[in-house]
Amino acid sequence: MAFGKKKVCIIGLDIGSRTLKIAELADTKQGYELKKFGMSDIEPGLIEEGTIKNPEAVAGSIRQLFKMYKIKDPNVATSIGGYSIIVKTITLPNMDEEKLHEQIQEEAETYIPFDINDVNLDFQILGENIDNSDDMDVLLVAAKKEMVNDYANLIQMANLNPCIMDVDAFALQNIYEANYDTEDESVALIDIGANKTTLNILKNGLSVLVRDVSLGCRQINQQIISRMECSVEEAEKMYQNSESDELPAKEVVEIISSVVTDWYTEIKHALDFFYSTYPGDHIKRIILSGGGANIKRFREVLAEEATTEVEIINPFESISTGSEFDPSYLEKVSPQAAICLGLAMRRAGDK
Repeated sequence: MAFGKKKVCIIGLDIGSRTLKIAELADTKQGYELKKFGMSDIEPGLIEEGTIKNPEAVAGSIRQLFKMYKIKDPNVATSIGGYSIIVKTITLPNMDEEKLHEQIQEEAETYIPFDINDVNLDFQILGENIDNSDDMDVLLVAAKKEMVNDYANLIQMANLNPCIMDVDAFALQNIYEANYDTEDESVALIDIGANKTTLNILKNGLSVLVRDVSLGCRQINQQIISRMECSVEEAEKMYQNSESDELPAKEVVEIISSVVTDWYTEIKHALDFFYSTYPGDHIKRIILSGGGANIKRFREVLAEEATTEVEIINPFESISTGSEFDPSYLEKVSPQAAICLGLAMRRAGDK
């Protein structure tokens, strides 16, 4: 795992529960250049809540995606999230990084709800604590070894080399920092996927609150399935097209409205925690990514309830895309491409 904005060198591979995404970037004197980008769906149930249920099938889909887009580089960066990842900002007495390396496992035992021997630990020193100059704030990350190993084995099964294992929230932060002015403001980055929502709140360019919750577009699909007794694929088509003859648009709107209101209830818990920690601060804007970012009703609820500006991320804003990429296609897939592009900005050998 690693933190912070990095330059490019390897393939970004975002392994979602319903969609695989790959991206290849080049680092030129003029900035980032998009070389390859592709997506493909995988069968429902192969990955559930981050757990890989059928590694052979997922590995086969990854191999096929690399073949389809003629990507030869086997070195990849991928990311994980969910219940197996703990991210906390903790306060410790001032010490240098070398000493913290020696003590981090002992310090982490206080904050990690897992057996410390079952996790991989990483950290980043954020700087002096605002309330006490004798202390420092540290961003601590713990990832269950079992999940890290499962994803590393999956990538190797796909005949690829897992160079970087990042965290979804930090890959999202990478692409945000590459495209937006991050100084002197608090911003919430929210990625709504099929089964999981990742939230990363940044304050003056530093991550101060990371949270994953088990909610996503699958909830909309499930409600459609329960009403229509249809397949997952049929439900997704109805959800993506509210004009479907099989389900009245009014019913779709009602389902979406109900689900996204529940989404906001969960997100509000994190926002309230931020405001209680930083009273007087205000989140200037919320940047959405993932498949759920395209749901207009969700954006409306979020803007109304959070009383802040809400926008969909454009991860290609500062990336040269060239004439071979259809601008309308890139605009359509922008929200889903965010984490993948953030991973593609990593470099082999990063921490």
